[in-house]
Amino acid sequence: MIIHQLSVFLENKSGRLTEVLETLGQENIKITALSVADTSEFGILRLIVSDPVKAKKLLKEKSFTVNLTEVLSIITPNESRYYAKALKVLSDLEISIEYTYAFSVGEKSVIILRANNPELAIKALQDQEIELLRASELYKI
Repeated sequence: MIIHQLSVFLENKSGRLTEVLETLGQENIKITALSVADTSEFGILRLIVSDPVKAKKLLKEKSFTVNLTEVLSIITPNESRYYAKALKVLSDLEISIEYTYAFSVGEKSVIILRANNPELAIKALQDQEIELLRASELYKI
């Protein structure tokens, strides 16, 4: 249930995001989800891709600073109460969420989150019958 996400550190400079996407595109790596968080000096690009190990290698070869981080993905109906329910399950167990982002597919929301204790988060969500996606399922969306 652990999904490997690419975290790429980018200077706030025109064209850097394009370089990442072109590098991945040249090798036909598919992007399922993408998020950018920025400060005045740099950004953190987070990507869920079809082949994270290969993508990391390609980006490192192009001198990008890139890491693989472990995240979870849940799928719920795309109403905020379901997202809130999942987060409440975690907060009730004092599992912290570093960040989260989501996207919709039809009537469903796919939610990506980084928890401070992913194993406990997985168990807690499964105990509440909240559907988790495996990496292989997420990469096919």
